[in-house]
Amino acid sequence: MLLTIDIGNTNITLGVFKENELIFVSRFATQRVKTKDEYAFQLLNMFNLNSINPKECNGAIISSVVPEITNNVGNAVLLTTGCTPKYVDSSLDTGLKIITKIPGQLGADMVVGSVAAIDRYPLPCLVIDLGTASKMFVLDKEGTFLGCTISAGVGISLNALSSGASQLPNINIAAPETAIGTETVGCMQSGAVYGTACMIDGMIERFENELGYRFESIVATGGYSQRIVPHCKNEIIFDDNLLLDGLKVIYEKNS
Repeated sequence: MLLTIDIGNTNITLGVFKENELIFVSRFATQRVKTKDEYAFQLLNMFNLNSINPKECNGAIISSVVPEITNNVGNAVLLTTGCTPKYVDSSLDTGLKIITKIPGQLGADMVVGSVAAIDRYPLPCLVIDLGTASKMFVLDKEGTFLGCTISAGVGISLNALSSGASQLPNINIAAPETAIGTETVGCMQSGAVYGTACMIDGMIERFENELGYRFESIVATGGYSQRIVPHCKNEIIFDDNLLLDGLKVIYEKNS
């Protein structure tokens, strides 16, 4: 079995593959103060909840955008499974061609998401990742990473709004009945959900105009995608486990 872990700014997502089947997925909060032993305890609990012996894992791979906890999580993996994990960095062969100005600056999450999209979907492809940050990245028909946009995520934007404006509350992210809000919560929900959906549609149009061709596939992942993507005008595929699939592809390429 293969243990795959994606460390994001808000959540850590782990998945276990048995051959080509993803047999379970678990998520827990990213906490920068936790020790190796505390992360090991959480990993053990996740395995126990799914009735799996962690020692059955014969491989592990980690992608991370939170470098200050990467080693603690990696050491927890070694402690619980006995496997020394691989890390998605410049030492691994990802097979992804990157033509941005500074390729080394590309986050591991975007590398992994791109590898998965190339493996699973028709090209050219646009990948949308709505998590702590909202990211949209472009793959051409050869699977080359051309570039991306990064903006504040839906949750961060709402938190900034409620903390910076005394009369605006914290709200749940859900689509209101109408885009034209008639009370405070509905107004904020409209901006968060419909506003983000319109931003996505607008950026897709801009990307395609710049490229001179249309995307063969548009794929969305990340914690907020399921609530935002249904309200976009474009046809967008929701793939909740895109990054875990990409980690599996990279691990197999380097084994």
